[in-house]
Amino acid sequence: MKRPNYLKGLRVLLAVLFFVPILLFFLDFTNKMPVEVHRLLHAQLLPAVMAGMFGIVAILLIATLLFGRIYCSALCPAGVFQDIINRIFCIGKKKKKGVRRFKYRKPANWLRYVLLAATVVTTLFGFSGLCLLLDPYSNFGRIAANLFRPAVMWGNNVLADWLMTMDNYTLFHVTISTVSIAGVVAAVTALVVFIVMVVFRGRLFCNTLCPVGALLSLVSRYSFFRISFDKEACTHCGNCEHTCKAEAIDAKALTVDTSRCVDCFNCVSSCAKGGLQYRFNPPFKKANEVSTESSLKMEQPAANSRRTFLATGATIAATLPVVSAIAESAGQGKGKGNGHGAGKNRKKWPPITPPGSLSLERFKDKCTGCHICVVKCPSQVLRPAGMEYGFDYLLKPRMAYISSYCNYECTVCSEVCPVGAITPITVEEKKSLQVGIATFFINRCIVKTEGTDCGACSEHCPTQAVHMVPYEGTLTIPQVNPDLCVGCGGCESICPVRPMRAIIVKSNTEHQHIVLPEEEEVKNVEVDDFGF
Repeated sequence: MKRPNYLKGLRVLLAVLFFVPILLFFLDFTNKMPVEVHRLLHAQLLPAVMAGMFGIVAILLIATLLFGRIYCSALCPAGVFQDIINRIFCIGKKKKKGVRRFKYRKPANWLRYVLLAATVVTTLFGFSGLCLLLDPYSNFGRIAANLFRPAVMWGNNVLADWLMTMDNYTLFHVTISTVSIAGVVAAVTALVVFIVMVVFRGRLFCNTLCPVGALLSLVSRYSFFRISFDKEACTHCGNCEHTCKAEAIDAKALTVDTSRCVDCFNCVSSCAKGGLQYRFNPPFKKANEVSTESSLKMEQPAANSRRTFLATGATIAATLPVVSAIAESAGQGKGKGNGHGAGKNRKKWPPITPPGSLSLERFKDKCTGCHICVVKCPSQVLRPAGMEYGFDYLLKPRMAYISSYCNYECTVCSEVCPVGAITPITVEEKKSLQVGIATFFINRCIVKTEGTDCGACSEHCPTQAVHMVPYEGTLTIPQVNPDLCVGCGGCESICPVRPMRAIIVKSNTEHQHIVLPEEEEVKNVEVDDFGF
């Protein structure tokens, strides 16, 4: 009979308190959730490191040193999501084939620490590609943003149609416009990797591919509170080993690999005799208790580690070309419709990065493609890029003025970015921030090609950088003042010319600040009586 496990209950409660708000924050297409929920994202380790929030990093590392890798089971949304996959897979299965399908395996230390070192080195040199591919939070974000959120929006539309048949208009149709083929491919790939690894090897991702798990494992192997065997109470039944998702328990040698243990406490609840306990047991306390046989066993080179390395490496090698090829085809298709990079004889313009990203190079170096800015953008102008801007910009958001523009007074993306790729800016700073400059192509404008009035671009310009000047007869035509343009895309999004619009925003690779014209002072004139 299982013993009551209050630690597991506490872990599940903490996981719910973190996972549910983060998931709902990604799924909320009505923008009803408060923006302050984004503070939970700052508790994610790799984003905190990249954002320079070293206080949060220190807290997480100290917590790991004291209590073990509770971060992986309670705070990391990807870790909790893997537990959910494992629970779903175990529904309706007997314990012999269900939750007890795991067994102890040697750690693939060479693989996980090489990946950790490669991630650190490449990030220091300004390449965030490994962070983008391996960061657990960013992978979960892409799954939530590109798969779960569209599914919820589609469900809303189906339900709205059904309610309309009964003259109930509580719900309304929403447009799914921020999903790109590249984003979907990346999300499906991450989801498949999670499912396959969880079904066959439990927390294999966390203990082989994940740089966050590798970093925490360096600390957790010295944790003060840890799961350890009570040799007198243990009956050698092996239940603990078969329920360990991290495959870190060797029931024969009575050892627990604390570098891989994620403190889920499933093993503790599976032991009816109290043979496993979570207690204060620092490494210096039991240093003399480790047998020579166990030490030798841990030092042996493992065939399983080599097989895991080869299989995982092959998976990564096979995945990247597929993602790149499909994303590239998606990107090439999109390039023809938005005017950026379209045309065989013209060099492709760089992508327009969000306000607050400061520069294209900085944004490429820091963004990990979690897509939280994409889903929280009220005007839906941020879209994940494919390969149209190269591999180093893959899956990173770009400003796409296809059907909307960047709100003149909106700073949401700068508020929610957890990695600091988009720095926080005020509304006043946003008004003078120039992310690009509108470029007018007179030979495409319908004022010239059709001899008709338009002026839509001028009407939608918040700074009047685009204004109308005399052209022929009574006709007026747009003219751009680059000193006033902020690159918001109001002109481009409303231009009726297709397929190539007559006015297109060209990005600033280094964001600039414009000088807004001073508002005329309004004098209050007091009139005592009528002037006649």
